[in-house]
Amino acid sequence: MAFNPQFIAPANLNPNIGLGIQIPFTNPNVFSSTYNTNETIKNNLINYFLTNPGEIPLNPTFGAGLRNFLFNQLNQNTFSGIESFIKSKIQKVFPQVNISQLTVSPSSTIDNSITIQLTYYIPNSNINGNITFNF
Repeated sequence: MAFNPQFIAPANLNPNIGLGIQIPFTNPNVFSSTYNTNETIKNNLINYFLTNPGEIPLNPTFGAGLRNFLFNQLNQNTFSGIESFIKSKIQKVFPQVNISQLTVSPSSTIDNSITIQLTYYIPNSNINGNITFNF
């Protein structure tokens, strides 16, 4: 009998071990740890998209470089260009993450800004999440 077993990350079996750091830094001690894989992947994606290549001295290729799209004309070509850019970056840097929905649209609350909404999942696991950026 065939079934679809779910993968449980071994790091999630010990809740006392921190796996990463939480973004944004809101703890009075600056850093808060993440203790499960779901939170860690979400914070890694946020950190990657908020970083430009060259900002980290010992890892100069790390970062999505979304700031390159600042001051571009807001039209459908720009939105579809950003979507394809994000998809290619995730496939290259986070190959285990699959995108279930990606939307780039004008922000309704702030003039001259865009909203990026990303819904992702990791196959054969219970890891999924949503990220929203405003530029």
